[in-house]
Amino acid sequence: MSVSLLLVPLAMAGVAAVQARAGKSDGVCDVRTRMRDVTLLGEALRDTGATVVTSGETLTAVWGETKASATFARDAEGIWGAHFTGIQQDRAVELVTAVDEAYGRRVQRAVLERLRDQAPAAGLRLESESVTDDAVRLVFEVERERA
Repeated sequence: MSVSLLLVPLAMAGVAAVQARAGKSDGVCDVRTRMRDVTLLGEALRDTGATVVTSGETLTAVWGETKASATFARDAEGIWGAHFTGIQQDRAVELVTAVDEAYGRRVQRAVLERLRDQAPAAGLRLESESVTDDAVRLVFEVERERA
């Protein structure tokens, strides 16, 4: 017997969950994300070309080509939000959407690593793996215990 798993990054499964609120002056925008893991967020920001600096409970990202910057901080629910400066609202949403997609790919990689590591203990042997641009398919063989 075999078990197939299809992993699709959340960013690919639906529209990125971002909400923007324009500030009182041009070039200031707050964006709420759905991201929770600080390590994956930092990696995703770097994947989009940002230089990232961590300071206490905040991350600051600067995209060199646009000179835009964002300060990421957690809300009461532990979800990261971004405060952008030097950028218009539509571009801020584009950047957060790109970060969200990179974050989804990072989450997918972390889940794959965990599945590969934990499968033997669960009596599963990885039979095959196929990767496309938007999904990974794993087929595990259920190993039967010998009497």
